[in-house]
Amino acid sequence: MSAALPDPLSESVPVKLKPLPLLIFSSRWLQLPLYVGLIVAQCVYVFLFVKELRHLVLHAWEFTEQQIMLVVLGLIDVVMISNLLVMVIVGGYETFVSRLGLKGHPDQPEWLSHVNAGVLKVKLAMAIIGISSIHLLRTFIEAGALGQPTGRITVDAVLWQTIIHMAFIASAIGIAWVDRMTQVKH
Repeated sequence: MSAALPDPLSESVPVKLKPLPLLIFSSRWLQLPLYVGLIVAQCVYVFLFVKELRHLVLHAWEFTEQQIMLVVLGLIDVVMISNLLVMVIVGGYETFVSRLGLKGHPDQPEWLSHVNAGVLKVKLAMAIIGISSIHLLRTFIEAGALGQPTGRITVDAVLWQTIIHMAFIASAIGIAWVDRMTQVKH
């Protein structure tokens, strides 16, 4: 009987790379400061959220329902941008830099178990549409003051924001369609 050859895929012996491939492969770590920078940006968004929430609580009795709605939409916007940052930081690091080693961790996000570049792009596109929707909703609420001296937006601004939002939707559909085409098994 001959001895079975070991399966190289089942062993966790690191592959020794030549210098140039090692340099190229190691260059992925240059993204680490970018992800750390996004974590700092997320801290700024947490500060902004607390500041706006404090403003809402301290002035709630002075605000009209519309003003409260606009501040709450601003808070939702901050949360959605923060969610987008988490997706980029966690998903990008896991996809492009290194594994996080979260398998079996009770707090592992469900979406992280099947994240890849295509899935990440679709999720990001959907998050951008959500953020754009919040901005457009705020614009529509403020549209009641169109043509008045207190109005902060113009008809052109409403039109352009709507066009840009539709472009985001079309882009997301295109990204999802291309991702789906690349996932089809032949």
